[in-house]
Amino acid sequence: MGMFTESIEVARAANGMPLRVSWQGQDYRLVAEPQRWFERRKWWDENLRIPRGAGAGIADYEMWRLQLVAVRGSSQVHSVDVSFDAQTERWRLVRVHDSLARSA
Repeated sequence: MGMFTESIEVARAANGMPLRVSWQGQDYRLVAEPQRWFERRKWWDENLRIPRGAGAGIADYEMWRLQLVAVRGSSQVHSVDVSFDAQTERWRLVRVHDSLARSA
C-alpha cells in the first residue's frame, strides 16, 4: 500500500457520491459501492483558529474508499482512498492499496 497526496478528478452524483475518476490521464469507473468516513484533520497545524459556527469540512476530511477499473485497457481492479476538502472543493488521492486481483 502506498500513501501520498495527489490531485485527482472525481465526478459526483447529486447526492455527493463519487461516480467516475480521472487520474494521470486515465478514466476509471467504480465497480463497487463507495465507502465513506471522516478523518480529523490537524486543523491546529493548518489554521490558527476555526471560526465559531463553521460547518462541516473545517475539522474533518471526507474520505472515500473506491474500487476502480480503467474504462479502456486493463480490467484490473484498484482500491484507492480519496479525500474531499469542502473548503476548497478539491479531491486528493491519499492511498493506493494493493490490487484486489492479487488478493483474490
